[in-house]
Amino acid sequence: MANHKTRLALFCSGTGSNFRAIFHALEKKRLNAEIVLCLSNRSQCGAMEFARENNIETVHLSEKQFDSFEEFAGAMVESLRERQIDVVLLAGYMRKVPLAVVAAFPERILNIHPALLPKFGGAGMYGTHVHAAVIAAGEAESGATVHFVNEEYDKGRILLQRKVPVLHADTPESLAARVLDCEHALYPDALEKMLEEQSR
Repeated sequence: MANHKTRLALFCSGTGSNFRAIFHALEKKRLNAEIVLCLSNRSQCGAMEFARENNIETVHLSEKQFDSFEEFAGAMVESLRERQIDVVLLAGYMRKVPLAVVAAFPERILNIHPALLPKFGGAGMYGTHVHAAVIAAGEAESGATVHFVNEEYDKGRILLQRKVPVLHADTPESLAARVLDCEHALYPDALEKMLEEQSR
């Protein structure tokens, strides 16, 4: 199966800046992978728009569409299996991935976190909350972490990390911008590393 292209699904909720970074890196690095699905809890967001512009299938799945969380989780697993997804990348997906999905794709779901895990991870640690906590703790450096998703928030095996300095004049917003630049380079590199691991 050396010629099999890894089929990627990206889960997004926002502007899709990491989606764009991965999309362009796949072309530039010529990785043996392709984005075949953009799944979002929001029908209208930047990531979904970008996917549609580039002829990538989109699926809107929200808990509100279902009578129970179990039905929602089942629909998510079914959406991925129907499209023969190999790997899921969380790119600004602002919901916890259902355990049924994690169980169906062990060591095949990646997330990017805007801090150096295991520090500043867990429930509530997202967006500017993370960067505010890093600054408040007086850290000299922060960065981004790509890790596998398991049953616990931000506790899966770390695949790759990259550091950025925390400057004296930093605000949560200025640090967030520097970390986001770091994320855009890190996520494609982490994907490349994972694909290499899988091909061994």
